[in-house]
Amino acid sequence: MNTQLNGKIALVTGGTSGIGLATAREFAAQGARVYVTGRRQNELDAAVEAIGPAATGIRADASNLADLDKVYAQIARDAGRLDILFANAGGGDMMPLGAITEEHFDRIFATNVRGVLFTVQKALPLLVDGGAIVLTASTTSVQGTPGFSVYSASKAAVRNFARSWAMDLKDRGIRVNVISPGPIRTPGLGGLVDDASRQGLFDHLAAQVPMGRLGEPEEIGKAVTFLASSAASYINGIELFVDGGMVQV
Repeated sequence: MNTQLNGKIALVTGGTSGIGLATAREFAAQGARVYVTGRRQNELDAAVEAIGPAATGIRADASNLADLDKVYAQIARDAGRLDILFANAGGGDMMPLGAITEEHFDRIFATNVRGVLFTVQKALPLLVDGGAIVLTASTTSVQGTPGFSVYSASKAAVRNFARSWAMDLKDRGIRVNVISPGPIRTPGLGGLVDDASRQGLFDHLAAQVPMGRLGEPEEIGKAVTFLASSAASYINGIELFVDGGMVQV
């Protein structure tokens, strides 16, 4: 059994489904005590049950600064420190230029950019020197995607956060890296279209991947775990594409 995270304290925001849940399960499997956040209590409870006894759920919206304060206050009381932060909470939907609304822009940037910023900044007093931060971006940050410009721009911002924060935190030895998934079989991806169109979307995306298939959340979870572990001790400021070669060839 791999226990490279044995004794570590980790936080996964947006940890109730998809990539967040798969990563939290991998963290726990490798010995970490894992805190997960989510906005809906029923989904949070189900996630904690799926992860196992090493998990603690905290109901929180990553775009709400008061909720973030509550999260870190609980971790401080329970554990007194944080070794790993996976700032994963995010999302978006499709809207083409010409139809973009203020609500659409504000909602996506509130979670994907503002939320990531303050999730990391508010973690700093708890994060140990030599700790690890992983941010979730996307292959869309380097691709043009019709109808997806606001989401894509938000993920490009996340990528630059990592570059800048790696410099800001260098004196503390805290590494900051980005994971950029390609098309992954998650509820979020499927939710971009209606039920009748879902398989067509999956087939279309899989055809763009050299490996000929969608990725699975567990594949991203393993990559995040690597970046968070001591096996990646000399890796800092990178964007790791886990995309089956989609934007590489």
